[in-house]
Amino acid sequence: MFYYFIIFILGLIIGSFLNCVIYRLEKEKKLTGRSYCPDCKHILEWQDLVPIFSFLFLRGRCRYCHKKISRRYPLVEIATGSMFLLISIFQLPKFEFSIFYFLFSIFSFYVVSSLIVIFAYDLKHYIIPDKVLFPAIGISFIYRFLGSFQISNFKFEIVSFGSYIFAALMASGFFLLIYLISQGRWMGFGDCKLAILLGLILGFPKILLALFLAFLFGAIIGIILLLLRKKKLKSEVPFAPFLITGALLSMFWGQTIINLYFRFLGV
Repeated sequence: MFYYFIIFILGLIIGSFLNCVIYRLEKEKKLTGRSYCPDCKHILEWQDLVPIFSFLFLRGRCRYCHKKISRRYPLVEIATGSMFLLISIFQLPKFEFSIFYFLFSIFSFYVVSSLIVIFAYDLKHYIIPDKVLFPAIGISFIYRFLGSFQISNFKFEIVSFGSYIFAALMASGFFLLIYLISQGRWMGFGDCKLAILLGLILGFPKILLALFLAFLFGAIIGIILLLLRKKKLKSEVPFAPFLITGALLSMFWGQTIINLYFRFLGV
């Protein structure tokens, strides 16, 4: 429990940094330099930067100018802490001192952090930032190429590199086909590039489940927005958040869901 607690706190701290990354990507600023209030530009002290607690203590307002702080900040922190915790529970079930364990942990935490940034950025701006996506694709490709390791029954097992390449090409090709047929009206080109990353993360057949869940969630949310008159039939809706949600569910529970599906079919 202490190990999980430390991992969750680490996730909160990384989530606070991701908020900085998201904001500075929006403003096209460098990641270096101290944090400051987006409204009054006052440099923030350490007591203003404690994940979650600073937001609650300040009641969601800047200590200096009293402007409202976006709820995105605590939500990203909680999401990152929760994802790190889920990685530790489902993908790193037993702590081990080994180079493989260390590399797998760093890779998992990195790709999840990248997906959270893409999720939040696309949700607000309808754009998938290449500055986050391309490094994530490159690092994922190198990691899978050098040797992909998964934990099964508390042991690391090598997984076929071809599975991830096939998943990346299949998913990206599927979205590229939709993009070309619709001339960009149904699907953005950024989703084609994001599919490459998701394929490298999930491999085959988990990528199929991720795509199915993404379209399922997208349809459900789309219908709800139409009924609430928040969107119209021709309104643009960011699809990356649905893709990432489907990918994360497939990452943690993909094999369980696939097994249940085949069991339901009697296969």
